[in-house]
Amino acid sequence: MRTLSVLAAAGCLVVASLLSAGCLGSGILAGGNSPSHEETLDEKVDRIVSSMSITEKVGQMVMIGIHGQTVTDDSLYMLHQYHAGGVVLFDRNLASAEQVTALTEQLQAQADEKVPLFIGIDEEGGEVVRGRDFLTPPPSQREIGTAGEVTAAEAWAGKTAAALKQLGINVNFAPVADVGSPGQRSYGSDPEQVTKFVQAAAQGYEQHRELYALKHFPGIGRSVVDSHQEVSEIGGSKEELLNSDVMPFRTMIGERQPEDYFILVSHLKYPAFDPVNPASQSHAIMTDFLRGELGFNGVIITDDMEMGAVAKHASYRQLGVNAVEAGADIVMICHEYEHETELYLGLLTAVKQGDISEDRINESVKRIVKAKLLHLN
Repeated sequence: MRTLSVLAAAGCLVVASLLSAGCLGSGILAGGNSPSHEETLDEKVDRIVSSMSITEKVGQMVMIGIHGQTVTDDSLYMLHQYHAGGVVLFDRNLASAEQVTALTEQLQAQADEKVPLFIGIDEEGGEVVRGRDFLTPPPSQREIGTAGEVTAAEAWAGKTAAALKQLGINVNFAPVADVGSPGQRSYGSDPEQVTKFVQAAAQGYEQHRELYALKHFPGIGRSVVDSHQEVSEIGGSKEELLNSDVMPFRTMIGERQPEDYFILVSHLKYPAFDPVNPASQSHAIMTDFLRGELGFNGVIITDDMEMGAVAKHASYRQLGVNAVEAGADIVMICHEYEHETELYLGLLTAVKQGDISEDRINESVKRIVKAKLLHLN
């Protein structure tokens, strides 16, 4: 008995020494079975998303345009009342490098959200560039592709990424991954060539940790109708589309980290996948094909919902609901505050009424928050 008493006393002394030295973790002191550990990225994402209200979650899923070259009462209202998770800038917002930097800083400061804003732009090159007075416009993708130097695609993407990042713009809606687009927007008409150039451009963006968007899934290169005006169909069998139009997207999905880029979905119809709905409204295309068959687990964003291909055929409230039900994570609507408000309220109402489950919303918001934590902090 005396021996046991001595051992017990010695044990108490050892524990006391460890406590005073801070050698026992708080998990043990609290009665847990394991010491505390550093929070993982996925745990941080879960914690942030679980702290958000429904209105905040829905806001993360909407990317809007604003008017003016400073933060105005109208844009503040959109950020504060509807918790918009992203803003896309156009020439109407851009005057000089100093002004744009001030604007993006103001937007981030005023957003007052749990994660930063996505701030995006279309800086493709050629015909589609912004801020020509202070941003060096890249050559068109067709020029780069025709010249045949794959390294030029990487170099220009890197140069563009660095310039945008300095301005506080963290997403570029480029490169165009379409095969054979009319005009100057595609790297070419050969799917293997386009794939190589898109891969190179992605490398340029990733070197600067700039988010980019492959567009316009599943490919609009065959279209002869401008989707800003009206919807059209892309013909061909599924096998034919897989071996041509879809090839650049499929290759990128197989080799890149999904958190490093968005896939922007078009408003065109693809009867081989869905005979009824345009891609941005199609569960068969976004969920069954892009998520299921191709295995993409990054952020899916729609093209602008004010484009005639969809805006002429449904209300803004319904378009946003359709897109999210079909599988979109972010719905883009770029121009009129009234339309942006309608789209947001349509989504919010659908969630509150149970037409869209909170679990479905959480799936998208977790993808969005993860991309923001990796690239915007």
